Amino acid sequence: MLDPKLIRESPDLVRAAIAKKHLEVDLDGVLAIDASWRAQLQEVEALRGKQKAANTAMASLPKGSPEFQAKVGEMKAVSAQAKEREAELKRTEEKFREAMLSLPNLPHASVPEGRTPEDNVVHALHGAHDQPRPHAIPHWEIPGFEKLFDFSRGAKVTGAGFPFYVGDGARLVRALIQFFLEENTKAGYVEVNPPLFVNAASATATGQLPDKEGQMYETTEDRFYAIPTAEVPLTNFFRDEIIDESALPVKRCAYSPCFRREAGSYGKDVRGLNRLHQFDKVELLKWVHPSTSYDELEGLRADSERLIQKLELPYRVLLMCGGDLGFTQSKKYDLEVWSAGQKRWLEVSSCSNFEAFQARRAQIRFRSAQTGKPELLHTLNGSGLALPRVIAALLENNLDVDRRVKIPTALVPYFGREYLSFT
Repeated sequence: MLDPKLIRESPDLVRAAIAKKHLEVDLDGVLAIDASWRAQLQEVEALRGKQKAANTAMASLPKGSPEFQAKVGEMKAVSAQAKEREAELKRTEEKFREAMLSLPNLPHASVPEGRTPEDNVVHALHGAHDQPRPHAIPHWEIPGFEKLFDFSRGAKVTGAGFPFYVGDGARLVRALIQFFLEENTKAGYVEVNPPLFVNAASATATGQLPDKEGQMYETTEDRFYAIPTAEVPLTNFFRDEIIDESALPVKRCAYSPCFRREAGSYGKDVRGLNRLHQFDKVELLKWVHPSTSYDELEGLRADSERLIQKLELPYRVLLMCGGDLGFTQSKKYDLEVWSAGQKRWLEVSSCSNFEAFQARRAQIRFRSAQTGKPELLHTLNGSGLALPRVIAALLENNLDVDRRVKIPTALVPYFGREYLSFT
């Protein structure tokens, strides 16, 4: 959520920043509701002043006197009017909060201009992605693929996009999760095992609500949401709390299954492991001091990159343009690995700075050592890493003539063997 003071005092700045994201927002409508709320607040405060003055006057009058009775009548009339205006004020406050939730986060000055993914900037390129790999084919075409990654039985049991992982497929998932968690804890992140369902307040705090209901699975009776990423429960760990400034930055990592309806997804990009409704991911999250958040973003990106490097996968770093930046982010990097069989890049991590956008919604603050007052901190998160496309790239890039997949050296202690076999 944006700072109301910012939109009141610098509406043109806010308009220009939102325009960089190529989003249509009724800022004038938000400002109109804000003006109405402030006018109503003044009226309510004036009526409360009249009530207080009437009370003071009554205290100096003899009870039962005509003057006292007149003041009683006056106070009843003012009290009734105040209650009516307070109810109107409460309704306007709700409208204002809803309107504020419709405003996206503002992009950082370093975010490049652009409208589509084609306008994203290649920030860095690592590894020989153009190196010949004569045996590489799309992973779903590898003979025996369905023995380890059983989509048809998953569809029978649940639906499309919910595969079974069997044998070496399950072993590879377990190895990657353990490898990612151990590497991230070595980098200073404290491991957390989070809830897999969250309430509406948590989903609102991180920006999934009110506009992404269609992408989440919801329980009907309790209105809990299956998490689309561990970012949601992790961020809300400190909701409505104040952290000591000396504790910052706080760094956490969490493994969780993730659940996404992926409504509207179709075509070649959803084949095999490219896009699933349930998948595994290790999430990285930071709560940081506002003065260091962009340095912390670069550190977060480096932590995610280090995992890809240890898996020996070619990858690139994209700096997302304004039009391809999410609703909640101020700045975002995407990390994409090379898929030799599909001959395309696959996103395996997004590293984002939200500045105070989520913290204001969630009321996560730190107590300033200098002023002693609570201040909003900044939140950052990134994938460290998402598994399905990492697995796709490992299968395609490391496939040999014998239909075996070479396991990266760093992963061998976790997988237990040097090769994955489909036979």
